[in-house]
Amino acid sequence: MSGALLVAGTTSDAGKSVVTAGLCRWLVRQGVKVAPFKAQNMSLNSMVTLDGAEIGRAQYMQAQAAGVEPRAIMNPVLLKPGSDRRSQVVVLGRPVAEVDALQYGAHKERLRAVVGESLATLRDEFDVVVCEGAGSPAEINLRAGDIVNMGLARAAKLPVIVVGDIDRGGVFASLFGTVALLEPEDQALIAGFVINKFRGARELLEPGLDQLAALTGRPTLGVLPWKLGLYLDSEDTLALDAPRPDARAPYGRETLRIAVVRFPRISNFTDLDALACEPGVVVRYAASAGDLDEADLVVLPGTRATVADLAWLRERGMDEVVRRRAGEGRPVLGVCGGYQMLAREIEDGVESGAGLVEGLGLLPARVVFGAEKTLGRPSGEAYGEPVTAYEIHHGVADVLGGTPFLDGCRVGAVWGTTWHGAMENDGFRRAFLADVAARAGRDFTPAPDVSFAGLRERTLDALGDLVADHLDTGAVMRLIEDGVPAGLPVVAPGGPPRAT
Repeated sequence: MSGALLVAGTTSDAGKSVVTAGLCRWLVRQGVKVAPFKAQNMSLNSMVTLDGAEIGRAQYMQAQAAGVEPRAIMNPVLLKPGSDRRSQVVVLGRPVAEVDALQYGAHKERLRAVVGESLATLRDEFDVVVCEGAGSPAEINLRAGDIVNMGLARAAKLPVIVVGDIDRGGVFASLFGTVALLEPEDQALIAGFVINKFRGARELLEPGLDQLAALTGRPTLGVLPWKLGLYLDSEDTLALDAPRPDARAPYGRETLRIAVVRFPRISNFTDLDALACEPGVVVRYAASAGDLDEADLVVLPGTRATVADLAWLRERGMDEVVRRRAGEGRPVLGVCGGYQMLAREIEDGVESGAGLVEGLGLLPARVVFGAEKTLGRPSGEAYGEPVTAYEIHHGVADVLGGTPFLDGCRVGAVWGTTWHGAMENDGFRRAFLADVAARAGRDFTPAPDVSFAGLRERTLDALGDLVADHLDTGAVMRLIEDGVPAGLPVVAPGGPPRAT
């Protein structure tokens, strides 16, 4: 069986996904056959594998970093929230239940077995498996049913490194507190720390690193510097609040301004990454009607709660802005759930149970939600350019008119499609943006040489460079090969008080 390691974090968005991807890219450069693994992921950003399984988008990206084909067993359990209390449970790429937080506990033992079998299969097939935790391992209220953090580490005897985000502040307290809240048996698997997003002189950090080692008996294995623009394929909307690189200077004379409606249950917002990579394209997320007025293109993106988010859109008067734009011939694009909102009517007895709901009526389509989820990797053509994409939806649109556009339709300057990832096709993206610019009256010219796939590869290489240049890779490799060192001290209080 292969070596393995678990990358945990003090919080969500601490950098677990980035470190996991960086380790995968670094290891494959060493000639190691490596695979990523996340036992349970809660995310509205997902992807479809070649065999039609749905997994977290971050695990898909990590598989690309490892140079292997993404598979369902790399993310055997995916939770897709539809509200604050209910989530769809996707097991080995297929939805199996819609549950609230309390009902989910009843599934844990079966899921624990699925997780164990998936990890064992990967460890049999690969030299190394780099596992990623979720949230924080110190969520002591969830420890009894944990299958992704210390529950997994203890079951599979995995050494654990804990990543802390210094940009949030309080990183030493977060790292120390994470260890101190764990039971002694869990603490025994915590082998070291990684500090992420550091800006400044390393010398000023050294006294803190020394004191952390003295207090916990565990070393800091690396300090990763702040790198803007490495937030690939994020798992949750926290990434939307993170600083992003400024738009590059336009290839032509003017910029193109894109406003993306930030629905409460926005999903697959990675669709917009390819647009943001274009020189002169400015992508902003909008939560009010005023944010849409000046945009050259308004995008209604995917959502896990189409009917609820449509109501949210109406509550804010954003629907009126979208309608007015369409009437004026100003561009609007709907993707998946956003496309469904643009239809004449929506019949939903599945996702929201709301029954028949009036849509925005900007596209001649009727949407009916079915119990079976459509998962696929379709291909087609638009603007004379080939397009490959993926689709994940319960709502099926019956197109009643308009001009065909991918699987959907277009009327005037309003486009709708269920296909995610279409903008990653370079030729199609350029042609679409040129059309948008012409309709918006902007003197914008898409750059002729931007390769989204090339940019992604360079970013994954940059993650591998971060690991090679700033982690103690020798120590990391020893953990993978030999496991956690014996005799690590217990940090008080050593978990919650035990019942007597």
